[in-house]
Amino acid sequence: MAEVTDVAAQTTASPSPTSLGELRASGAAFRPVKAEIRANLLARLGRGEPSLPGIVGFEDTVVPEVERALIAGHDLVLLGERGQGKTRLIRTLVGLLDEWTPVLVGSELNEHPLQPISAWGRRQIAEHGDETPVGWLHRSDRFGEKLATPDTSVGDLIGDVDPIKVAAGRTLGDPETMHYGLVPRTNRGIFSVNELPDLAERIQVALLNVLEERDIQIRGYRIRLPLDLLLVASANPEDYTNRGRIITPLKDRFGTEVRTHYPIELADEVRLLHQEAHTSWVASAGGRRLDGVPHFDAPIIPEHLAEIIARFTRLVRESSHVDQRSGVSARFAIAGLETVAASAVRRAAVAGETRPVARVVDLPGVVPASRGKVEFADAGSDPDDERELEVLEHLLRQATAQTFRARCAGLDLSGLQEHFTGGETVESGELVPAAALLGQLGTIPKLAELLGRLGVPEGEQSAEQAAAAVEFALEGLYLTRRLAKDTDGTRTVYGA
Repeated sequence: MAEVTDVAAQTTASPSPTSLGELRASGAAFRPVKAEIRANLLARLGRGEPSLPGIVGFEDTVVPEVERALIAGHDLVLLGERGQGKTRLIRTLVGLLDEWTPVLVGSELNEHPLQPISAWGRRQIAEHGDETPVGWLHRSDRFGEKLATPDTSVGDLIGDVDPIKVAAGRTLGDPETMHYGLVPRTNRGIFSVNELPDLAERIQVALLNVLEERDIQIRGYRIRLPLDLLLVASANPEDYTNRGRIITPLKDRFGTEVRTHYPIELADEVRLLHQEAHTSWVASAGGRRLDGVPHFDAPIIPEHLAEIIARFTRLVRESSHVDQRSGVSARFAIAGLETVAASAVRRAAVAGETRPVARVVDLPGVVPASRGKVEFADAGSDPDDERELEVLEHLLRQATAQTFRARCAGLDLSGLQEHFTGGETVESGELVPAAALLGQLGTIPKLAELLGRLGVPEGEQSAEQAAAAVEFALEGLYLTRRLAKDTDGTRTVYGA
């Protein structure tokens, strides 16, 4: 769920020293990675800034634990169900590194010019002295990660003997015969092992020296490389206790274990949706047609629809029909909101609307699109697809009803309801444009009050937003048994 945060990506010009002599003259000093992270974290806390920007719902629980672990200089394990933001949190740690750090030009190990750790690095300084070339590494390049898979080898993580170098005449015991793996190449940075229990136990053993002695062993040759890095791992509790495990000696070497969770508050769930859902992928051209191809502004997702998706996700997590050990990822909700947005854009393209606005009629598409993200408790070897769809559809209706009661409590909708007393009906559907929907109702009593209650600013009200609000009210009246509804999948008819 996640990219390296904006803080890590922001780039200013690199410092000017380009040689070892200039670096010394500038007063630069070597500082270990964990000391660097600790200093930057404390400075950020002292300024009252968020230590891990972009992390939602963990402010009072997970974040303080991570902060304490970093201040203590601990390597750490994040333990939690899928889709709880573990990878996002790990990548956000990059923002706590110095923006630029000096390195020996050509070093495979990102060696600090004032403290080289390899024979190659020491030889460079001995040969060139103050003229040794110095480069600058941005913090976004000081992060490495590996998804633990059964085929991961020691060579991938730590390294292996390079046969080409042996053929060139080097001896097997020569450190420069080695081809370094991902961990040494992330020296002076942060290395993440995702889903650590899935790593074969014999491979986990290879990480023991990295965590404790900070050196590595390859093919029986001990290479003294005092690696300087922060090692962070993630694990799923189900894997952690059943299918796989972290071997006891390795688990003991991690300083801190932090348990993550899904958002506790509904507001955090909604905030996470708005932050993570990619609903701005449509090119903006004001609805004009360029070379016959329609272009639209980014779709508007009314707040009540985002809340329905958030409530739906929480209800699925709590359902007795769903395997609670597997969890329901935040990606379930994010994909749902993106599906709703896509449905609105599709309607705008077909019906000729200038601004896509999502409506209740776009919600049913969420169920088939997201079903693959849910593990059902009683699925067995022969899952009942129809039953699973029924469960999700019921929970979606329940989420819609809850949102209607929360947002429209005390609102006078009698004027809208009276439209149907003479036997009139209102037809909607995923391809029915806003103007056609509103045209069936004529003047809608207290529409401005309904729009205001649903958070539409008075100066920004449009026909599309009015249609979204009215359709939500119609669906709410149906779910509270004040209207009838007939639907065949593509066509929805509301009536008395």
